[in-house]
Amino acid sequence: MSLFNTVLGALGNKAGLGQLAQIAGQNPALLQAAASLLSNQGTGGIAGLQDRFAQAGLADVAQSWIGTGENQTIAPDQIEGALGADLMGQFAQTAGLGQGEASSLLAQILPQLVDQMTPNGRATDMGGDSVDQIAGLLGGLLKGR
Repeated sequence: MSLFNTVLGALGNKAGLGQLAQIAGQNPALLQAAASLLSNQGTGGIAGLQDRFAQAGLADVAQSWIGTGENQTIAPDQIEGALGADLMGQFAQTAGLGQGEASSLLAQILPQLVDQMTPNGRATDMGGDSVDQIAGLLGGLLKGR
């Protein structure tokens, strides 16, 4: 099953997306940037993102988003450290934000996105799904809130 279908099923339950919908409504380009970040091309998918956080000493934080328990929070500087300057710069540019604002918003939305994209508590890669499909899915979901 492709991640597009997995995300579609997982996000069918819109609980907990209020803050994400509010943030994305204020900056629609943020959805495109987040979808790009979570794609295989961006970080290597959810599993690649998990690896980056583990290398930064934040494996337990990332695992809390993937697992079925409560999501741990993350600070903007921790996001920057785990993703690195280049990836954060790309994210900020795609979202049309300054790097400080981008890392702050990403610290707010990334736990929710990863949590919703891993409903069974497992890291799943994006497979062949395009960034546009994932962004469209997230955008459609949030418009329906």
